[in-house]
Amino acid sequence: MKSLYVLSGASGMTGSELVRQILEAEKDSRIIGFDNFFASSIETIKDYLDDSRFVFNEYDINNLSQMRIIEDEVAREKTSFDRTVYINCAAVVHTEHFYEVEHTWETNVISMKSFLEQAIRVKADIYINCSTSEVYSMHSWNENGGVRESDYLMMSTAEHSQRTSYACGKLMTEFFMKDAVDKGKIKGCSIRFANVYSKHERFAKHIIPHIINELLGKGSVTLLENSKKNRRAFLHNIDSCRSVMALINSEKALDGTVYNVATDEEITIIDLTYKIAEKMGMHKPEIIFSGYRSSDPERRFLNTEKIRTRTDWTPIITLDKGLEMCVASIEK
Repeated sequence: MKSLYVLSGASGMTGSELVRQILEAEKDSRIIGFDNFFASSIETIKDYLDDSRFVFNEYDINNLSQMRIIEDEVAREKTSFDRTVYINCAAVVHTEHFYEVEHTWETNVISMKSFLEQAIRVKADIYINCSTSEVYSMHSWNENGGVRESDYLMMSTAEHSQRTSYACGKLMTEFFMKDAVDKGKIKGCSIRFANVYSKHERFAKHIIPHIINELLGKGSVTLLENSKKNRRAFLHNIDSCRSVMALINSEKALDGTVYNVATDEEITIIDLTYKIAEKMGMHKPEIIFSGYRSSDPERRFLNTEKIRTRTDWTPIITLDKGLEMCVASIEK
């Protein structure tokens, strides 16, 4: 199918990988992408800038005049394609937004809604809303196969942590998505990604690049006290983007609801540190515990039965392989 994709956050970790997957798989499709480089750089998409199928603009999703330019361009081009697909990857999840209430509100709530309304105005066929597993907050796991999309949420409040404002903002976008689909305005869904990582991560505040940078810089790793208990399952960016494409291409999945996307490979943060160190040629480096983060769940483990039932998606990048890719990228 010949598709026109409209992609926010196109140079970010998720957006840039989507650009790669779309251009490699769909020779007749086209991407109109934009990013303001708040959490990315041009380096992630430099290999695709000369491809005529990819149009990139250094635009900000919060800038109304720039978004009108995008809307006009989509309106001109969409008649040449079988379908128009909007994918909102702006500020999907990165640490710089967790405690910034105003930034979270502006980018993740107001501008997501505006981008969705644009998609409806141009009569786009599909809208994919990238959300986050942060919405599970303090109820991030159970022992019966992980938390499900239908489980009730137990969240921290402003009395505990401003971090939850990020989760609340993303949760609100899921309501916008469901409302638009229920009212017949567009087809689409929301995706709750869990602990996505990639060799392209820019912020060392995320745990995997943090560990790598610490080992490179000083041969030891400083972790929060929480890490003595914390366990996580990490999802490689290749697989998170494969899930986006699987949902786009599954008619029955575009029902406005939410889909967990995660892996079953749970690991302690301490064992993760040792595993990365081993791949860097180090044996059990010193771990220094300093600081504590409140309202941080000990585990984050998601049930993915829903997406596996409604699409053919399943993760293909093991944690071993993904970490090897991350380590290999720093050795170049």
